[in-house]
Amino acid sequence: MDVTLPEPRRLGPLARLAPEPMKVVLNWGRRYSLWVFNFGLACCAIEFIAASMARHDFIRLGVIPFAPGPRQADLMVVSGTVTDKMAPAVKRLYEQMPEPKYVISFGACSNCGGPYWDSYSVTKGVDQVIPVDVYVPGCPPRPEALLQGILKLQEKIARETLSERYGSARPSAAALTSGLVTPPPPPGGEPPAGGPEAGER
Repeated sequence: MDVTLPEPRRLGPLARLAPEPMKVVLNWGRRYSLWVFNFGLACCAIEFIAASMARHDFIRLGVIPFAPGPRQADLMVVSGTVTDKMAPAVKRLYEQMPEPKYVISFGACSNCGGPYWDSYSVTKGVDQVIPVDVYVPGCPPRPEALLQGILKLQEKIARETLSERYGSARPSAAALTSGLVTPPPPPGGEPPAGGPEAGER
């Protein structure tokens, strides 16, 4: 029995609903292999630890706790009060994480300063320092709230595209060309812009 399947270009307006296999596979891999870099700063860190223990066990969701360092982590969970003195360290460690990277703000202190909002030394939310993907409210939040936040983040990862996350602007050819690499000569046989010796190595 010969069955011919329609090609994507014949789907017409339904083409936008057709799955993009590569995006689906990459997003599936990202959402179920999140290495967590825990930035525990106060009592919310105890709730984070409880969520990683046997009763709640967020490793069953594909979240691997306690990455060795920021360079091995995909997800930063900021749990606790971020002070103005600690904010530069949070930012520095976030910048050391490889792309794509995600942040969960866990607890009222991390979200907006919490009960210490009016303090002279407390940052009014970690989102003033680094971008946040998911906010988990509570003081302190229950471990189940962190599980819900992880599920929300996984839903976000599943439907994201790189153009949405990093902007649709493509880098120019000049930005991709290094000073150590010379461009090939144009098809007309004209020498490169640097003279005839510029293309010889």
